[in-house]
Amino acid sequence: MENNLKPEERLDDLQVKGYRIIQNPSKFCFGMDAVLLSNFAKVKKGESVLDIGTGTGIIPILLEAKTDGKHFTGLEIQQESADMARRSISYNHLEEKIDIVTGDVKEAANLFGSVSFDVITTNPPYMIGAHGLQNKNSAKAIARHEVLCDLDDILCESAKVLRPGGRFYMVHRPFRLAEILSKMCSYKIEPKRMRLVYPYIDKEPNMVLIEGSKGGNSRMKVESPLIVYKGKNRYTDELLREYGLK
Repeated sequence: MENNLKPEERLDDLQVKGYRIIQNPSKFCFGMDAVLLSNFAKVKKGESVLDIGTGTGIIPILLEAKTDGKHFTGLEIQQESADMARRSISYNHLEEKIDIVTGDVKEAANLFGSVSFDVITTNPPYMIGAHGLQNKNSAKAIARHEVLCDLDDILCESAKVLRPGGRFYMVHRPFRLAEILSKMCSYKIEPKRMRLVYPYIDKEPNMVLIEGSKGGNSRMKVESPLIVYKGKNRYTDELLREYGLK
C-alpha cells in the first residue's frame, strides 16, 4: 500500500485491530474530536450507521473496530477525501462492512431513502460565516467552515433518513450549543445526552458531544466532563482510556 500512496499522503496507524488510514497533511487530517465521537456514539449489534461528512473515513473505520454494528456508510462531498477513504477501506479489507458514497448531505434522503439508518454520526464544520476563512474552496475550509452545508442541512436530512427512535451523534463547539439544542428539537431529534470536553480542568470547554433520539421524549442527561490534559503534553488517564491506550 505504501507504494500506492499519492504524493504528500501518509499511512497512519489507528492503534486498533491493526487498522491504518490514508491521510494527506496538506489537506485535512482527523483530530481528537473524531476519536472522541467514535467512543461517545453507541452502536448496537446489527445496526446500520451513516457518517455524514466522513472525510477520509475515520469514524466508520473506528466504529467498525469498536462496535458490533452491521454496516457503516460514509457520505463525503469532496472527491479526493472520498478516494482516500475508499483506499483505506480496501487496505483494511473492510469492503463488506463499510461503503463510502460521494455526495451532498443535502441529498442524503434521495441517495439512501427515508428511514434507512439506525444511527447517524457527524463531525461537521464548526465555523459560521467568513471568520478566519481564506480560501472557501480549499479542503480545510470545507471541513471547518459551513461552506457546502450547515447545521440545518445536517439535521434536516438526518431527521429524514433516521428510523423512528434512531440515534444521532455529533461533536461540535460549545459556543453554538444553544443553537444546536434548539434546532435539534425543531427537527424532532430530541437531545438525550451531552458531554463537555475541556482542554484543562481550569479552562473553558472547547468541544461538546451530543446524542439525540428521533422522536424521543424530552429528557437529557449531562455526563461528567472530560478533561484532556493534566499538564503540558500529558493526557489525563480518562482521555487515554478514551483513546484505548490505557
